[in-house]
Amino acid sequence: MPSTHSRGKPTAEARLPITKVKSRPEGTEENSVSRPSKRVRTNEVEVTNQAEGSDEEDEEEVIEEKKDPSRAADLYLDTVNRTALDFDFEKVCSVCVSNINIYGCLICGKYFQGRGPSSYAYAHSIHDDHHVFINLETAKVYVLPDNYLVSDPSLSDIVAVLSPRFSPSDLKALDQPLHLSRPSFDLANNSYLRGFIGLNNIKRHDHINVIIHMLLHVPPLRDFLLLYPDSYVQSMQQKSIKNATKDVPRHPELLLRLSLLTRKLWSSRLFKSQVSPHEFLQEVNRASKSKWRLEEQGDPAEFLGWLLNKLHIDLGGTRKKGSSVIYTTFQGELRAETQQVIVRPEEGTNQKPRFDIARDIKTVVSPFLYLAVDLPPPPLFQDSIEKNIIPQISLASVLSKYDGHTTQESLGQLKRYKLQRLPPYIILHYKRFTTNNFVEEKNPTIINFPLRGVDFREYLDAPPNHPPTVYDLLSNVTHESVAGITRDKANTVWKIHLRAGGGGGDGERWYEVQDLMVQEVRKEMIFLGESVLQVWQRRDSYENSTGKTQMEL
Repeated sequence: MPSTHSRGKPTAEARLPITKVKSRPEGTEENSVSRPSKRVRTNEVEVTNQAEGSDEEDEEEVIEEKKDPSRAADLYLDTVNRTALDFDFEKVCSVCVSNINIYGCLICGKYFQGRGPSSYAYAHSIHDDHHVFINLETAKVYVLPDNYLVSDPSLSDIVAVLSPRFSPSDLKALDQPLHLSRPSFDLANNSYLRGFIGLNNIKRHDHINVIIHMLLHVPPLRDFLLLYPDSYVQSMQQKSIKNATKDVPRHPELLLRLSLLTRKLWSSRLFKSQVSPHEFLQEVNRASKSKWRLEEQGDPAEFLGWLLNKLHIDLGGTRKKGSSVIYTTFQGELRAETQQVIVRPEEGTNQKPRFDIARDIKTVVSPFLYLAVDLPPPPLFQDSIEKNIIPQISLASVLSKYDGHTTQESLGQLKRYKLQRLPPYIILHYKRFTTNNFVEEKNPTIINFPLRGVDFREYLDAPPNHPPTVYDLLSNVTHESVAGITRDKANTVWKIHLRAGGGGGDGERWYEVQDLMVQEVRKEMIFLGESVLQVWQRRDSYENSTGKTQMEL
């Protein structure tokens, strides 16, 4: 009977345990109808949900790619060809020759404009299957035609070659002997010493290359250009000049390109152990209104004078002393005294004219950026033995022009010179070339000069508080051509000797640079060339070259 009762109509107490087992929490029945449980899914439901899940995963991947576009660009980074990259030439599109919004292809090295669907870079990425491009102004890397921004540490070396950067702490070791023991290496694993690398001679501008080397090895000017434009903004703030951009261009193009050339010359991360000054030369051609051209040989002294004055103007310099880094580094003062020559028959024809203190003497004190030094004329008539002898003269003899006693007669006037103030760096120009009615002549006289310890006090009216007057040679520009006294521009070669490793001691070395050829030379061989330009450095300038004195200039 108990069993019959259990098979009959169940009681509420008997149904209660079954209901509790099959029941769900409140609010889950509707969900169970709309979305079946994973345990009771049919095959069709599983296929549908898998398809929907794949779409959701694709959407998530797209979002992730938008948030981190570098992941999509990793597919093409292995196609970057560093050996084909050369950022030294002017940044213009290879198709439309425009210089606006230019991108460089990191596979073939060509320049194209824009990266939009109708741009030349976009078409190049599709037709040539080159996908990685770098903006030559912002140094940002993109993948085309997908137009993704790339942010990958492996591209930092390319950015360093495109636009090297320096900090004030990087400048301290450039003039130390330790700099010579730390060579850099290019992509071909060839070692080079930064700062002492060759400049490409595109046509016939070796006279400009030596001036570039000469100026970019003067520490105050070099450091200023390495930190430009930050150094320029700082100098404007120190002068308390407000609204300087109204009178002076804030970043003149010539200064920008010279600064970039300086940073490349002293960079330790070059792909090639040479630099081409093409961009700078193009701007020189425009700024000088085609006076200085790539295909014409010129005089380095004339180019030096033009470049120094142009840089001074672009930096907002005025006639005031120390108004720019050019004047602070190279400007000195010279006193010139002139008097009219009076011919007196009673004195005889062999008597040289001299200053007469009883008559008026006109005195003018004027600034100078470099000193012109006259050379004695070579012998006019030479025999067979004297033709093989090159005339020589000492540095002290040619500098006697500025002792205040030696007189020169020109156009019926007597002149004598005396230095009033010496700059930290003295530029000497030896006037080797003269022009007559028929031909341009060259003076082959060799100047004997020491490399260290030249005292200019004899040629200076030095006040008690004047800085030291002992100078050491920093660079020496020489001229080579065929033998004779006639200047041959077609066969002229310009070279420069550069001092490395500081002044004096066993760590001092000298390098000879002629375009792309760089070699170390012995000290005894430097004065044997026909010197045209020299830069002399005051000893206190490089003794404190790593301190604040040089940076404050």
